[in-house]
Amino acid sequence: MSLIKSKKRVADHGEVFTPPWLVERMLDLVKGESERIDSRFLEPACGSGNFLVRILARKLDTVELKYGRSKFDKHIYSLVAVASCYGIELLADNIAECRANMLALFSEYMSVTLEDEVLHAASNILSLNLIHGDALSMLAADGGPITFVEWGYIGNGKFQRRDFRLDRMTQSAGLREEGMLFQHLGKHEVFQPVKTWPPMTVRDLAALSQTPEGAAA
Repeated sequence: MSLIKSKKRVADHGEVFTPPWLVERMLDLVKGESERIDSRFLEPACGSGNFLVRILARKLDTVELKYGRSKFDKHIYSLVAVASCYGIELLADNIAECRANMLALFSEYMSVTLEDEVLHAASNILSLNLIHGDALSMLAADGGPITFVEWGYIGNGKFQRRDFRLDRMTQSAGLREEGMLFQHLGKHEVFQPVKTWPPMTVRDLAALSQTPEGAAA
């Protein structure tokens, strides 16, 4: 595997890809978390998905181990695994490759066809979780603020979606450092979602719009 696409891209963007053996060694440093189905990972310069693809592969191995005998649970928790992976990438071709690589892994694991709702649901989640934008400026490629979707499985085959702006989320660390005097902290605007959606089934996820609410606010 080549670690660069071109010398110009290295010069212009500092683009160098991490070799697979090093990805595995780094993930082994957080082995428990990288294999936990619902642990959230954010790669702020995700490239074509070297880290995220391997994280998803580890999570799907756990899904198979725990839920492989139940088609319903396997579908649900494989989506939980996908929904826990986030990435930001500056270059359009890289983010497209990242989405395609992760969806291909999901499709192979699930052995699904293009007509299956669970594949469309995974594709829509990846389109929202893997963002074409600049992690430093916290702006999406369209010039609006980067908006992340928080997914939570609430049982009975339903997911809860909440949308948050990245620029507001990054303020929370400073607020937490102010101490325990601020018992109302959870009500501060930086902890409030742009939008909270009604619970969604897999069918709802398959029909989901791929534009986060508030992204152009």
